Amino acid sequence: MSRQKKELKKGWTTGTCAQAASRAAAEYLLTGRKREQIKVWIPAGWSLELPVEECGPVRYDDRGNVNSVRCGIRKYSGDDPDITNGVVIYSTVSMEEGDHIIIDGGEGVGRVTKPGLDQPVGSAAINTVPRKMIEKEVREVRDISGYTGGLKVIIEIPGGQELAEKTFNPRIGIEGGLSVLGTSGIVEPMSEQALIDTIEVEIKVKLAAKREIILAAPGNYGLDFLEEKWQIQKEEAVKCSNYVGDTIDLAVKHGAKGLLFISHIGKFVKVAGGIMNTHSRYADCRMEILSAAALRAGLGEAAALSLLGCNTTEDALQMLDGEKREKIIEVLMQKIHTYLNMRSGGEIKTGAIVFSNTFGMLGMTEDALELIEEYKFHCQQRN
Repeated sequence: MSRQKKELKKGWTTGTCAQAASRAAAEYLLTGRKREQIKVWIPAGWSLELPVEECGPVRYDDRGNVNSVRCGIRKYSGDDPDITNGVVIYSTVSMEEGDHIIIDGGEGVGRVTKPGLDQPVGSAAINTVPRKMIEKEVREVRDISGYTGGLKVIIEIPGGQELAEKTFNPRIGIEGGLSVLGTSGIVEPMSEQALIDTIEVEIKVKLAAKREIILAAPGNYGLDFLEEKWQIQKEEAVKCSNYVGDTIDLAVKHGAKGLLFISHIGKFVKVAGGIMNTHSRYADCRMEILSAAALRAGLGEAAALSLLGCNTTEDALQMLDGEKREKIIEVLMQKIHTYLNMRSGGEIKTGAIVFSNTFGMLGMTEDALELIEEYKFHCQQRN
């Protein structure tokens, strides 16, 4: 994968690790073959041959025969900044009564505590695609070996509980460990899609908890402001990063009634120019949009030109007296309202609350106050 003339390496997912570890453990258990390398076909349609670590028996029956084997596969994330890089994912495959194949999580694998996620409440956070791939591998080995009994597969990630504290898992309702993820089996380096997928999960969790109005903030500033101004806990809001447009699309897709952004002016001034991904590599025309707003507000050419020379939105706001600042903010709020509604296609009510670190709350779009009041009302009804 190439980005900015640099070749970036792909990796394999926790789901692929669990799949391969389960195959290796099942082969040792049911055929007696101990693999140093294990080949698996991943959902993307490729085959991978991965090194197997610490593969061996963990339990014997009354006759001394092996009836449980544990094997590990080390996660490799390529050039993606993933906290699970280098972690060993283990699978223990055991013989059981009956003929079912049971898949569950053990040490370091989180448990689902909120509805709206890929798995039901109470289940191990092993997503649908990895579950299917794990079952496919052990079922195939069982068929080849001639064994007809049941099998139990336990996936473990030692240290996963500590690592999970650095992820979104506690926010979205996965407690006690990491998730076993992957739809293609491959980790794409620097994947924006992974961040958007996380936003989608957060929205689905909020809606499953009967929160029809979604609150969203690009970053910690917005979350802090939400808590200080309205005593709404940070966990109540979706952290949407730079993906304003994608967040709107996902809220519409999953049937939200409304979406309210709470953002620092430095991010959302770009939305007043119709920019729906606020990362600086896509657009950094904050001062140009402020200058245009100054002209629209009737402040004149001199004021507009002076704003063009500022480095940050905070600097720009401090150059203006209260009346001029209010006039510019009024124009910005009107434009933000227009572009949010344009992106949503009018299918849901959208709004934004914009603030500054220096001046506090600067302004609200037309429907913002109604959205925050409706959100608070729904909270009271749920309580």
